[in-house]
Amino acid sequence: MSSLKLMLTGDVMTGRGIDQILPHPCDPVLYEDYVKSALGYVALAEDASGPIPRRVPFTYVWGDSLGEMEKQKPDVRIINLETAITAGGAPEPKGINYRMHPANIGVLKAAGINACVLANNHVLDWGTVGLGETLETLSRAGIAAVGAGRNEAEARAPLVFGLPSGRRVVLFAYGSVDSGIPRSWGARGNTPGVNLLRDFSPRTVLQIGQDVRAVRQAGDVVVASIHWGGNWGYEISDAHRDFAHALIDDAMVDIVHGHSSHHVKGIEIWHGKLVLYGCGDLINDYEGISGYEEFRDDLSLIYFPKVKDGGGALESLEMAPFHMRAFRLEKADAGDAAWLADLLTEQGRQFGTWAELAPDGNLRLGWS
Repeated sequence: MSSLKLMLTGDVMTGRGIDQILPHPCDPVLYEDYVKSALGYVALAEDASGPIPRRVPFTYVWGDSLGEMEKQKPDVRIINLETAITAGGAPEPKGINYRMHPANIGVLKAAGINACVLANNHVLDWGTVGLGETLETLSRAGIAAVGAGRNEAEARAPLVFGLPSGRRVVLFAYGSVDSGIPRSWGARGNTPGVNLLRDFSPRTVLQIGQDVRAVRQAGDVVVASIHWGGNWGYEISDAHRDFAHALIDDAMVDIVHGHSSHHVKGIEIWHGKLVLYGCGDLINDYEGISGYEEFRDDLSLIYFPKVKDGGGALESLEMAPFHMRAFRLEKADAGDAAWLADLLTEQGRQFGTWAELAPDGNLRLGWS
């Protein structure tokens, strides 16, 4: 067996304004308090960055990240897809409803995405009809889904990726109500929904551990992808930290892949295992929206953890920094990359981790 490399990202939000510049946009009508058309988000981005082309090729929004993916050659590419893929359904009365037209599924295929985590607070924005079309569209495209399903068993089921090396990646996905997921969205029995965590208690850890042990084999790398916490702020709650530690210590999880925050958060190495508390957004239509500039949510990272043979310990973590401009990912310049490195170093002090800027412009994690 040999070491393996994953690609992990935070939220990929290809709905709303992003959907409007793709070849097959949905009806732009929105049900928000202030913005009534998805084209309004395109206009905000154009005010900030200049004209944005329409009917762009599916590779457009990924921009420079495609070259980085090709260079890194990860064994499995995992994103948190925070949008419904549907042209039907009815909008949930929650104020913000993301959707991408199913005919735009090529935007995920263009990046070679292997798995979409769906246990989040937007996958049911267009109801169970929208969720069903999301699952069907991903399946037809050959992209695996995890964390939501047509019933409770499907929502809880992990994904298992067999690799040519003989190793496997086992991916579980969970959502938490503290990220804004309505408790009513939890899958129950034959009711569609997301794989919703009951809480962060030892009882929940015990159940997850039982599920992991039921599928784990020697040499596997187990990833727990969790949509948790609020959108803004660097604080990491004791509940999240204790839960992450327990997943590693008691539930045989090797990587905790946390997301929900719109910006990157601190990184911890716990007993040799990687904990990403908040990966930040990768793709969204927030360009030109004011109010949280200090968090630099226009900057993002793609995480490439390399896991050692046996035991699932982290060998290295390389992070590629990007800047969203005109709804397209551009490689971050030296100043922005240094800003991210400084941020991760400051936020990592509590964990004994830091980020170093490499000559190629990427970031590499250090830990003690």
